[in-house]
Amino acid sequence: MPWYTLLVLAVSVERLAEVIVARRNAAWTLARCGVEHGRGHYPVMVALHTGLLVCCLLEPLLLDRPFVPALGWPMLALALLAQALRWWCIATLGPYWNTRVIVVPGARLVGAGPYRFLRHPNYVAALPLVHSAWLTAAVFSVADALLLTVRLRCENTALAQAVPA
Repeated sequence: MPWYTLLVLAVSVERLAEVIVARRNAAWTLARCGVEHGRGHYPVMVALHTGLLVCCLLEPLLLDRPFVPALGWPMLALALLAQALRWWCIATLGPYWNTRVIVVPGARLVGAGPYRFLRHPNYVAALPLVHSAWLTAAVFSVADALLLTVRLRCENTALAQAVPA
């Protein structure tokens, strides 16, 4: 559990770094007449992601979940790959990347990096299963799927309105 706790804390620090990058990028896009969409779902997304990190620690601790190597090691590899994918997305989008939905009217869609293969590649997660937190994985996967239906619809609509045909 100590190593898993350090992993979750490292992911938490990484998420705070994302918030710093997102704030800087928000200022950049808003200075270029960027328009924010979907403000209503953003606090829900923040609460959901914060709750996930908290529950990743609480479930194994409170329900005495063991580390199962056959599940934990592959999930750790997947979680690390997901983090690498997130930063590939951030690097590819540059100042256009954000945790909020802010688009600059007239800007072109990015078709480089992971966006050559997927339209929304930065929505992948495996962290709870590193330490057998299957209940957390199940509950937050369902909640995240519901949130993503709203978020992706918002992103697609915002991009369609802002990007030249």
